[in-house]
Formats: sequence, structure tokens, C-alpha cells
Amino acid sequence: MHPRSAALSPTRLADMTSALRGHVERGELPGVVALVARGDTVHVDVLGTQGLVPSGPPMQRDSLFRLASMAKPITAVATLMLVEDGKLPLDGAVDPWLPELADRRVLRTPGGPLDDTVPAKRAITVRDLLTLRWGLGAVMARPGTHPIQRAMSEARVSPGFQALTDPPDEFMRRLGTLPLMHQPGERWAYHTGYEVLGVLVARASGMRFDDFLRERLFVPLGMKDTAFTVPAEKRDRLTTAYARDDATGSLDAWDTPADSFWSRPPAFPSGGGQGGLVSTADDLLAFCRMLLGGGQSGHTRLLSSASVQEMLTDQIPEEQKAASPFFPGFWDASGWGFGGAVCTKPDGVSPTAGRYGWGGGYGPMFFIDPRQDLTAILLMQRRAQGPDDEALAMEFSKGAYRALAD
Repeated sequence: MHPRSAALSPTRLADMTSALRGHVERGELPGVVALVARGDTVHVDVLGTQGLVPSGPPMQRDSLFRLASMAKPITAVATLMLVEDGKLPLDGAVDPWLPELADRRVLRTPGGPLDDTVPAKRAITVRDLLTLRWGLGAVMARPGTHPIQRAMSEARVSPGFQALTDPPDEFMRRLGTLPLMHQPGERWAYHTGYEVLGVLVARASGMRFDDFLRERLFVPLGMKDTAFTVPAEKRDRLTTAYARDDATGSLDAWDTPADSFWSRPPAFPSGGGQGGLVSTADDLLAFCRMLLGGGQSGHTRLLSSASVQEMLTDQIPEEQKAASPFFPGFWDASGWGFGGAVCTKPDGVSPTAGRYGWGGGYGPMFFIDPRQDLTAILLMQRRAQGPDDEALAMEFSKGAYRALAD
């Protein structure tokens, strides 16, 4: 059966719904929107409430969720659009648009003193940023272990849950005062490259990053609720965001609709997700269907199929994975394309390689599987703080694959 005409099993979807409902009923999270789509079949679960407030508003299919790093694939698409426009060279230097990153110095060792550096062997390229191999990012060590961690924190450019507060030009100025941890193109380091890409898109296009996304991506795809700001008339659909108290296990609200960070325009429109976009399940489905369509949505082509194929292909050599620490086991069956992880072999979730997707530190995640024409989107607002959060995403992902009709 061709995936385009294939279906989803109602019985197995009901099992998935029951499992998700259990998490809500046990108080592990206030609510969730879960979507699984294959071809023209779309299954949506809308469970629980938008917050833990007694008699609070019920979760809705169009409830708004903070995406955090789940926005990285969107930033990747925006960047590739400018490559196809001829405004950015995929394998060319970013110096003309990001002079702050020209003539870099590189730490002799990632944990060494900030003044013990060597010259960069070459310029940083657009591909380096897309593949997170440009030389700077999250340091997988206890906070404050290395001088570069402290320097990034003092410069207000550290990866983290907190929103970036400096305007783009000031962010880049501060970033440009720091040495790189690695030579460009030689190692993978998570996150910061996508904050830089948001600035690059703005400078190369001559538009604000949020305006570019809206005009070139969100409007053509009908993503009417995806934005950096939630206007007053939509605030009743904004979910409350929670973090788990490590001592008690209780959920504590850190952003509420009544006084949300997202109620006002950000100083830094984030391409990587520190602050960043809010969206809905159906908006994200439109984005995923564009990727599954090889860059085309209906009669509108946003990207070439070749660009989408490269985006969904692992870009990281095995020897670089071995030298690029991330979460335990991450590289065992995963690579990194543009904006998200790529499954490189059967991994207990999907039976074949090729699954692409990513999640965000505020709780949401998604994946697509082009071979199966499958999209799965899980939206919740419980900050990712440990194995329990990963376990829920894995449970949902496995449930989506089990729902494939034989």
C-alpha cells in the first residue's frame, strides 16, 4: 500500500489517547494537544486544560504553545529560502552579513583560558551555522566548569530556558567578543548557531526576522497563529507554562497568559527558541506537510525538493559525533540535518532510518517520516528537565508508529 493512500488504525490511536489521558489524569501535566497525520487522515487528541488553575479554560485544538527549540526547523527553512534566492551562499562565508564573526580566534582547548587561542583555520559558513558546527554553543559540562561558559553567561548569550534580552545587533556584538570553542566545521555544539541564523536571515533579506517569517513562510502556509507575540484577542488560547519543582515534584507556573513574556514584542526575535515562536497544532501540521511535500504546499512551492532533502539528511560525520558530546545515547541512532535530528537507523521508535524532527525545552516535539508520509506533533508546556519528559515523548512517538495500519 502506498503511504499516501495508507491509513491509521483507530484501535491503536485509541490506545495512544488512553495513555496520554493517563498522564493528564495523574496530574503530570495540565493538558496536551497531540496530532498524528498520514496522508489525508488527521487524528487529534485535545486533553485536559490550558493550566492547573481550578475551573481553568479547557485545552483547545487551537491552543497556543511556546515552541522553544522546536522553532529551529522553521529557521532552517527561512535560511534555505535565502540560499535559493541567491542572497546567501550555503558554503560561503557569512562575514559580509555577520562581520562580528569574521577573523575568529579559537580556544586551544574548549576548557582552557580565554586568552589561550589560535586563529580560525577558515571563515564560518552558512552550512556551519545550519549544522551547528560553527564553533560555539552549549557546553556539556556543569555550569561554570569552563571559562567559556562563564564568559557566555556574562555576555548574555548563553543557551538556556531564559529569553534573550538584547537586540540582535547588541547580541552579535557581545557574541563577537568571545573566542570559539572549536574550529569552524570540525565539531557540533548545540543551539547558538540558530540564534545567529535569525540575525543572518534579517540582515541578508533586509527585513526583520519576524516579518520575513510571516511574509515568506507563515502567510503562504496559512500558519495564522504562529508568531513571536500573542495579541490580546488570542491570549485566552495561550497555555500556561510550567516547570517541575525538583524537591516536591509539583508543577510551578513560570509564564501565564495574564502577564506573559509573549504578550509584548521581544527585543530579540529568536531563531533558536530562547523566547521565540508560539504556534498551534494545525499551523505546525501545515509546516510539516510542506516538508513532506518536498517544499511544496498545494500549488505553492516554498523550497526546492533538493533543499528539503538536504535538510532531512544527516550532515555530521561519525568522527565528529564522537567528539561532540550531547545527551547520553543521542548519537547512537541519530544525526543532525538542518534544524533537527535525523534517525540514521532503526532505534526502537521507527523501524527504518529517515525520521526527522525536534523538540523544545518548554515541552513540545514533532517528527515527520517521509517514507511513511507520517507526521506526529505533541504539544505540552512542561519544561524538559529530566528522563520523565523524554519518556513521554518517546511513548507518544512509538504510539504514532504503532498506529500505522498494516
